[in-house]
Amino acid sequence: MNKFWPLFFCFWPIVAVVAFWISPAMNWWFPGMAMSPLGQQIDNLFYMILVIVGLVFVGTHIGLGYVLFRGVAHEDEKKSWFSHGSHKLEVLWSVAPAGILLFMSLYQLDVWMRYRVKSHFPDEVQPIAEVTARQFEWRIRYPAPGKALMPTPQPDDLYTVNDLHVPFGRPVMIRLRSMDVQHSFFVPELRIKQDAVPGTVIPIWFETVDEGDFDLTCAELCGWGHYKMRGRVFAERESQFQHYLKTLQAEQDYDGVRELGSTGAQIAEYSRGPHKQAGH
Repeated sequence: MNKFWPLFFCFWPIVAVVAFWISPAMNWWFPGMAMSPLGQQIDNLFYMILVIVGLVFVGTHIGLGYVLFRGVAHEDEKKSWFSHGSHKLEVLWSVAPAGILLFMSLYQLDVWMRYRVKSHFPDEVQPIAEVTARQFEWRIRYPAPGKALMPTPQPDDLYTVNDLHVPFGRPVMIRLRSMDVQHSFFVPELRIKQDAVPGTVIPIWFETVDEGDFDLTCAELCGWGHYKMRGRVFAERESQFQHYLKTLQAEQDYDGVRELGSTGAQIAEYSRGPHKQAGH
């Protein structure tokens, strides 16, 4: 029974190493592969922190297990040893963690600046939509096809709810704002998370590496309907994106009298997949 605690503290680092080893194969890891170049860099930061924390965790438990095993092996020795401590050791275990934290802080600055600092945004990035969070939906405003997004709504702007369409393969920007309380724009597959703050327009840029559709959720408790504040981000070819805007424009301009060919009345069906057939 005296060996229980030494074995107990040696058992958990083994479990941790095995769990981290098999997690990717068991889908216990990130919510899928990062679908943006910036998201891949963010994943690398997580891996770097994981390695540092993992080594410290395993190392301290090995040391703890060794001390406990020594105590069990020499339990007949009743003599104790008293020490006022070691000034050198205290300096070491204060400076070492501070140095590691400083290294991590400096190492992530490049990614942070690319994501958050406007002067480091890609030169060619332009806002393609304005996303307004409100209880409990995402309202999206696009400019008319061929026009630039203006800071204030224009008569020919296009509107939709919960479905954000973007072209893939190039950097794009959205303007994020909140109509009421604080929300949080979160797309796990793209590794994007940005709070929507009332009274503030926040630019978010990202680039998807391939076409697909991704979950858009609110990551800030914003009221009783927070759980149902969900949307989708559709990354598609440039031609499909332009076709979507024209389809949306056709629906908004439809007066119920004219014959409508490719009607925006099928936007819901469009978002579920038929638009993808046009690109193949």
